[in-house]
Amino acid sequence: MVSRFLSALALGAALIASPVAAQDKPADAAKDAPAAATVQKAIPYSVNSDQSVDRENILYLDLSNGGRVAIRLMPEWAPNHVERIKTLARQGFYNGIAFHRVIDGFMAQTGDPTGTGQGGSQLPDLTAEFNSIPHVRGSVSMARTNEPNTANSQFFIVFYPRFALDHKYTNFGRVIAGMDYVDAIARGEPPASPTKIVQASIAADDKPVPAPAAPAAPAAITADMLSNSKSN
Repeated sequence: MVSRFLSALALGAALIASPVAAQDKPADAAKDAPAAATVQKAIPYSVNSDQSVDRENILYLDLSNGGRVAIRLMPEWAPNHVERIKTLARQGFYNGIAFHRVIDGFMAQTGDPTGTGQGGSQLPDLTAEFNSIPHVRGSVSMARTNEPNTANSQFFIVFYPRFALDHKYTNFGRVIAGMDYVDAIARGEPPASPTKIVQASIAADDKPVPAPAAPAAPAAITADMLSNSKSN
């Protein structure tokens, strides 16, 4: 399986790495655009940030950096992709998975249990649901290979607007709370000490924020250790 991450895209004079394309090689955005993509029209661009409303379509990501991120899922944009994310979250698939590719000023990518960018779930790949929703700060979109219908479980959260991704990747939601914790995700490809999803859940299921991991207990002091310290 080839890596699921965005191919390099020329944005102005800068070459920005993108969450898809195979073999880590830059690719021209125009060539990467799928010819048969269906662009939806007349869909809502705005999202409701009220977490008391439609809790069936809010994804919570409890991160190892101590924060809870709330993402408004938008079935109006991409119904099958939203259903996939909800299914995997409820299966516990995302629990413990790291953000394996995090590029400062661009995006944070996760959803691969292998941490290599080549893994996914046991469910079949999805047919693309490209839409007209722009990739703005906080957008949540599916990673894929160079082939359009290869999104599976990996997704990325955008740090800053990247409109070159529009119509090429399935944008299915937006962060409505906790973007500061997204900003704090460790950078790297992969990061040396990656930030992980401790728990992914749907708000309607009312799962509490996981308790922080207890610090490791100090080693017990033995008689041998005391005797060695006295002899020194």
